[in-house]
Amino acid sequence: MMKIKTPKKGRVKRELDKRAPKLVETGKKTLILQGTKTSGTLNSVLSEIYHLKKGGAVRFTRKNDNIRPFESGGEASLEFFSLKTDCSVFVYGSHSKKRPNNLVLGRMYDHHVYDLVEVGVENFKSIESFTYDKKIAPRVGSKPFIAFIGEGFENVDELKHLKEVLLDLLRGEVVENINLAGLDRAYICTAISSNKVYLTHCALRLKKSGTVVPRMELVEVGPSMDLVVRRHRLPNEGLRKEAMKTAKDQPKKKVKNVSSDAIQGTIGKIYIPDQKVGEMALPNKAKGVKRERREAKNKQANEHASKKQKEESE
Repeated sequence: MMKIKTPKKGRVKRELDKRAPKLVETGKKTLILQGTKTSGTLNSVLSEIYHLKKGGAVRFTRKNDNIRPFESGGEASLEFFSLKTDCSVFVYGSHSKKRPNNLVLGRMYDHHVYDLVEVGVENFKSIESFTYDKKIAPRVGSKPFIAFIGEGFENVDELKHLKEVLLDLLRGEVVENINLAGLDRAYICTAISSNKVYLTHCALRLKKSGTVVPRMELVEVGPSMDLVVRRHRLPNEGLRKEAMKTAKDQPKKKVKNVSSDAIQGTIGKIYIPDQKVGEMALPNKAKGVKRERREAKNKQANEHASKKQKEESE
């Protein structure tokens, strides 16, 4: 029987709560690692992905011989690295005669493998092979546009799955509002066939259009590559239902002494305990007590003066 240890210190508990699954996820960190054998092209691909995700990625350069994401038991080391680095998206590169320039893209839920997509890299072009004005080079950590072009992303199951994984990999931190002037990059994904996608990275150049909204031009800055889908594994229904849970699915906690009304809106009740004024202790030098004493003294003096005057008159 496995013994479960619970944290005893508040600092440890808070740190574990930060790593636990949340209903509203923040930016997802990416884990980039490689197998026992890689090629020069694959090393360049992993380096370029790390450069694009700089600030939100962790890169392991050592060889890992016991990671096989699609095999049972071959994902234990991957889950351990995910827990150690707190990464929920990973990119694993390997090279063999059967599957050259192979990339496995996957997502984690509670530091367990959620789903997998295996793609082959073809026609790769690095950033150095593109010539452009360096002034329009995208800034590190900027929010990108992501465009998916082609009916295959809506009709083909493999491409639909690849689209979901690429969105989590490339979009960065989730925000509600964004300044148009801060947009300086775009990822263009084009479905060439039922199992091939062309991915390229472009810089955005803003130009005058005569209106409030500027005209945008795309300048290819790299990298670019063809991704050929080889294998993919969807999550099981139970895990998917647990991971897709939203805040609306959670039962609302009842708030005491608060009710809602269609006309008056939210109504709250305030309970004030009985104030026992008669038992309140008054200070010795209260103004009211002084006045009463003064009035009583004056009254006594007046009575004494009137009595003395009456005696003298007799």
